[in-house]
Amino acid sequence: MDRFISDVKKYQKYTIYAAKSELKSEVANSHLSWLWWILDPMLFMIVYTFVALTVFQKSEPYLPVFIFIGYNSWNFFSACLRQSVKLVAANKAIVSKVYIPKFILIFVKIISNGFKMFVAFSLVVIMMIGYRVPVDWKAVLLLPLFVVLLVVTFAFSCILLHYGVYVEDLANVVTVVLKLLFYLTGIFFSIYKRVPYPYSSLLLKCNPMALIVDSMRQVLIYQSMPDWGPVIVWFIIGVVLSVVGVHTIYKHENSYVKVM
Repeated sequence: MDRFISDVKKYQKYTIYAAKSELKSEVANSHLSWLWWILDPMLFMIVYTFVALTVFQKSEPYLPVFIFIGYNSWNFFSACLRQSVKLVAANKAIVSKVYIPKFILIFVKIISNGFKMFVAFSLVVIMMIGYRVPVDWKAVLLLPLFVVLLVVTFAFSCILLHYGVYVEDLANVVTVVLKLLFYLTGIFFSIYKRVPYPYSSLLLKCNPMALIVDSMRQVLIYQSMPDWGPVIVWFIIGVVLSVVGVHTIYKHENSYVKVM
């Protein structure tokens, strides 16, 4: 743990610089620049709203806000996991020449994708005002939920970074699994209302993203308390997996370049 904290402090400037560079390069040749970070989830929100209302003829209170919260959070989680699988190979030019703790590469992706997520979440505020969604003090509980999201994302990213070096087809497996999890997360429907009990409760407890997304909607849209028990359990699982993942990376990172 001491080494981890020391490395985080030591490479803090590099992490921020690399994340900024990645964000700048992403919009360098785009006329709309950073607006795409809002337009992308907003366009998907429109599509999923159409699907929910027209195809499935189902609706939720403040449906566009409901969908946008889910898709924006999911987009951050899935992007980090997909990128982590090939992260060492994608940065081979750097890791083969200078030493850098490989989990720092995950921090770069989390900061980059996280910044885009928070920019897009600014639209949630505008939408909540436009749709006159009632707000009370429980909205501040969104902050600890974001912390849980970050911890869980980092934990799974560490595991995928390590095994992605050795398992060539892992990226394809992760893509398929994420597609399945997308539909089990309840992006455009309520798991509580659309999935029969006890399967809904089981799904929320076993799928951290379904739980986090549902909890965010509870505090922002419904002014109610989330189910803190499973949230805390997943936070603890995220911390444990993070420790295991970082330890595994430290133990094997010198051999990564030889395998690539």
